[in-house]
Amino acid sequence: MELKEWINKKLPKIVARLEQDMIQSYTIHTGDGLDLAGRNEIYEVLDDLLAALFPACFSRERLGKAEINFFLGDILRHVSFKLGKHIRDAFRYRCIKDNCDNCDCEDRAEKAIIHLIEQLPQIRSILIEDIQAAYEGDPAAKSLDEIVMSYPCIEAIATCRIAHALYELDVPVVPRIMAERAHSRTGIDIHPGAMIGPRFFIDHGTGVVIGETTRIGRNVKLYQGVTLGALSFPLDESGKPVKGIKRHPDIEDDVVIYANATILGGKTVIGKGAVIGGNSWVTKAVPPGAAINGVHANGITV
Repeated sequence: MELKEWINKKLPKIVARLEQDMIQSYTIHTGDGLDLAGRNEIYEVLDDLLAALFPACFSRERLGKAEINFFLGDILRHVSFKLGKHIRDAFRYRCIKDNCDNCDCEDRAEKAIIHLIEQLPQIRSILIEDIQAAYEGDPAAKSLDEIVMSYPCIEAIATCRIAHALYELDVPVVPRIMAERAHSRTGIDIHPGAMIGPRFFIDHGTGVVIGETTRIGRNVKLYQGVTLGALSFPLDESGKPVKGIKRHPDIEDDVVIYANATILGGKTVIGKGAVIGGNSWVTKAVPPGAAINGVHANGITV
């Protein structure tokens, strides 16, 4: 059967089957809140936020010093209204899913967007420390501008810090959309719930995974392929993973974790100044200042 004949005779049946399945499971309707097509708009707003943090590197046009104030005022007004709409829609969507009767979506959305915009000066200050750490930690780096414009970790970490400000206020969906955009562009997967201190540097970055309940201290350096993840999940009475518990490790100040190391578990603490060698498997606490190579799972170090 030729393609044209197949399209005319067979394709309508497939379309009908897909339509029937979608209608049966379709729970999102116009006015119900979350607009899945709005994901691309959230990406655009995220680009605007990155431009507000680093106009010289992320803005669509070249700016002089005299134009910065107007540019920031204009772009942040735009972000406030556009992102505010998506945050409000996300709250409404969850309320509908949860059958919430007394919804305060409007108020929560306004508080969330105000919180994010007010956090931007602090986020930028911490990102400057991250960039400085990258410059000091990578002998290949020739300038701070080179790091901002070409190192994937900066976009990933900046996005995480933006998304975390919304995650703190329990904004549904939107922080995860932001984090996944950074993941798809950089190869670095940081959950917006992760708490990350200043002077954080991810060298190369490809394949790094940082879980939701991870806590990372100051001046921590990771290499490519590092996983800060969870052990087997405890299950509830119905056999589903228990949510809302500490599942991922804590990394204290001044720790270095080399390529492809895997550190798992909510009770696993990597002590201040420790060094974790490449390809290590760690599921137990590591003392401050220790150097671990290989397996450190059951009190055994090789």
